[in-house]
Amino acid sequence: MRRIILVHGWDGYPEEGWFPSFKKDLEEQGFVVAIPAMDPADAPSQATWVPQLAGVVGAPDEDTYLVGHSAGCITILRYLEGLPEGQKVGGVVLVAGFTDNLGFEELKNYFTTPIDWERIVTRSDGFTAIHSDNDKYVPLSHADTFKRFLGAKIIILKRRGHFAGSDGTTELPEARDAVLKLAGLV
Repeated sequence: MRRIILVHGWDGYPEEGWFPSFKKDLEEQGFVVAIPAMDPADAPSQATWVPQLAGVVGAPDEDTYLVGHSAGCITILRYLEGLPEGQKVGGVVLVAGFTDNLGFEELKNYFTTPIDWERIVTRSDGFTAIHSDNDKYVPLSHADTFKRFLGAKIIILKRRGHFAGSDGTTELPEARDAVLKLAGLV
């Protein structure tokens, strides 16, 4: 059974922005899609969000695909970093992901230790990172980091902001298509 777990970002929620259309489109393709409400949504924390994600994933396998938005991306990366040798997922899609705290005190908890890229890259069969050229929070340099350390396929979209509901993003077919490619379905 192919399944997707989508992890929303800071102050996000399962019905935000592009998440409902993403879920519907991939369920129509035969995926089981879960979008957990991360708690607390207004205070992303490695200590609380990573265990929540682990609980939703259960036993990861190569039919498991992880999709993150914003703080959901670093949550996924830290989750993968903690997987034991031999466990991996089928693919990861990072939407507006970042690799430092972006100047936010509230995100520093994710970066108290260096990211173990060598470990993370072995915990997934593939990575795709989707960024916007006018994201007011996440500079495009983060896409370069994902490419350099994860070998991620990079997709840069024009004028899409932070891909949040508040940006008016109600659909993100590029994320859907990235999952389908990672799953070998297109």
